[in-house]
Amino acid sequence: MTLKEPVLTEAMHVIRDFVRPENGAKVAGINLEGPFLCYAKRGAQAAENLRAPDADMFKRLNESSGGIVRLVTGAPEEPGAIPFIREVSKIAAVSVGHTTADYDTAMAAYEAGASHATHLYNGMPSMLHHAPGVIAAASDADATVELITDGLHIHPAAIRLTHRLFGDKLVLISDSLRCAGMPDGDYTLGGQPITMKSGKATLTGTDTLAGSSIHLMDGLRRAVSFGIPLEAAATAATLAPAKVIGREKEIGSLAVGKCADLVLLDKELNLKAVYIDGKRVSG
Repeated sequence: MTLKEPVLTEAMHVIRDFVRPENGAKVAGINLEGPFLCYAKRGAQAAENLRAPDADMFKRLNESSGGIVRLVTGAPEEPGAIPFIREVSKIAAVSVGHTTADYDTAMAAYEAGASHATHLYNGMPSMLHHAPGVIAAASDADATVELITDGLHIHPAAIRLTHRLFGDKLVLISDSLRCAGMPDGDYTLGGQPITMKSGKATLTGTDTLAGSSIHLMDGLRRAVSFGIPLEAAATAATLAPAKVIGREKEIGSLAVGKCADLVLLDKELNLKAVYIDGKRVSG
C-alpha cells in the first residue's frame, strides 16, 4: 500500500520475520506497489502518502525487509523517476503503473531498466491509435504485464486480446483486498473505507474500484471461462510471475531441483489438494 515510511518499515519487519506455519504458505517476496505513484492515477491509494520516486527510501525499505522486495511500481513521469528506475532495477524488478505516462515516457522507463507493467489498463491511460501509451510501450519493450481477471476490472474481450498480444508475458494477479472471501460489507484499505457489494469493492461512496475480492485461483478459473486456454492461464498464474521476480529457478513450474509446490485440480478446476515442498498440506 501507499503508506508513510514508518508504517511501511513496520510491514517490512513483519514480513521479514514471518515464519511459515507447518501447513501455511511461503512468502515469495514483497510487491511494493506504492508509494512512488502519480496523483492522477492513484486509484484507491491515499493521496497524502504519495512520494516521488526515491531510491534511498526504497533501499531503506528493502533493507528493513531483509532484502526480499522483489517488485516495485513507479510512475515514470514523476520527478526523478528515470534515475530511480536505473538504480532500483539492479536490485528488484521495476514496474510501470499508476501513471499518466505517454508512450515515449513509458519507453524511456523500459529503456532505463523497467521490465513490467502493473495491472495493465487499470491506473494508466487507455491505448488510443494516436496515443498508445504504456500498453503499447510494454508490448514494444517485451515487458511482462499483469491482468486482474475478476471480470470487473477488465472486459473479457480485452483479456483475450491481451493474451494474444503478450502471450507468455502475461501474468495473472488477484489484486485482492482483505475483503476477499468475506461477505459483503464495509472494510478498510490503507486507512480508507471501502464497501463490498455483490463482490464489487469500491471506495465507500464512490464508483472507484479499490481492488478485487477474488483470490488467484478464482482469477485462473475466470480467465479460462473468458476463453484463455487452460495451459496459458496456468502459466500466467505460476511460471510467468516467478520469472518477473527472478525466482523461476526455484518456483513456478515442476522440474528437478525446484520446490515441489503445487495444487491438484479436477476437470472443473475445483481444488483437490495443495502440496508445499512435496508435502500435502490440505485436501
